[in-house]
Amino acid sequence: MESQKLKRLSELTAISRERELTPSEKAEREVLRNEYREAVTGSLRRSLDSTVIVDPDGTRRKLKRSGGKG
Repeated sequence: MESQKLKRLSELTAISRERELTPSEKAEREVLRNEYREAVTGSLRRSLDSTVIVDPDGTRRKLKRSGGKG
């Protein structure tokens, strides 16, 4: 996520603590939140996809995905 968008999301969050956001600000914040959420989960997925488990006997195996979402 671009730093400008992250900064704007932070600004909207700070504004919401001071006053009620306008409908357009709420919509903008929701779009930015979703983009942030996708960036974080994507980064986590990439990290987990490259994770290797090393067993006590030295055997290396990739971490398997669960049957859940993704």
